[in-house]
Amino acid sequence: MFIRTENFRSFRRLYPIITIIMAIHIVLFIGVNLFPALLHLTAGINFYIGSGEYWRLVTPIFIHESFPHVLFNTFSLFLFGPGLERILGKLKFILGYIGAGVIANIATFILQGPGYSHIGASGAIFGLFGLYVYIIYARKELIDQQNSQIVMTILVLSLVMTFVTPNINILGHLFGLVGGAALGPIILMGKRTRY
Repeated sequence: MFIRTENFRSFRRLYPIITIIMAIHIVLFIGVNLFPALLHLTAGINFYIGSGEYWRLVTPIFIHESFPHVLFNTFSLFLFGPGLERILGKLKFILGYIGAGVIANIATFILQGPGYSHIGASGAIFGLFGLYVYIIYARKELIDQQNSQIVMTILVLSLVMTFVTPNINILGHLFGLVGGAALGPIILMGKRTRY
C-alpha cells in the first residue's frame, strides 16, 4: 500500500489526483520564488482572511516557499496519498484532502492572532492521516494490520516532529488530523471494498 513500484506513466494513470496536486505544489513553489507577490496573494494571512479574503483558507494548502518544505510535503503525499486515492476514489479524495486542509486553516484563523501567517500542505497531509486513523478504528475491513501499524508509527513520529521542529503551524497539523478523522464517516459512507 505504501511501497511505490509504479513508473511515472503508470503512477499518473493510477493516481491522477495526487499527480495533479504534486504538480501544483512544484509549479506554485517555482512561481512564489520567481514572483514574491504571488506568495503575498496566497499565504494564509489571518488579518486578510478576517478582512474577507476567504480564498486564503484554501490557497495555503498548495503553497511552499522553501525547497525542503515542498519536498517533504510532496513526498509525504506521494507515499501516503495513493492508498487513499485508491480507497476513496478521485472526488472523495479531493474532498478529504482539501476539506481537512481548510479545517486546519479555519482553526488557525480562529485560534491564532491576526498577525499570524502560514503556508504549506501539512494540514491536508495530516488530514490524510486522520482519514487513515478513522479507517483503522472504524473501518478495519479497508486496511490490513501491517499497513495500519505503518500508518500509526509514522503518525506518532510526525506528531513528535510537529512539537520539536521550529516554525511549524502546530494547530494546523492537529486540526488537519482531527478534520480528516471527522470527515472520515461522511467520505467513507457506503464504501465496502478493500484496497
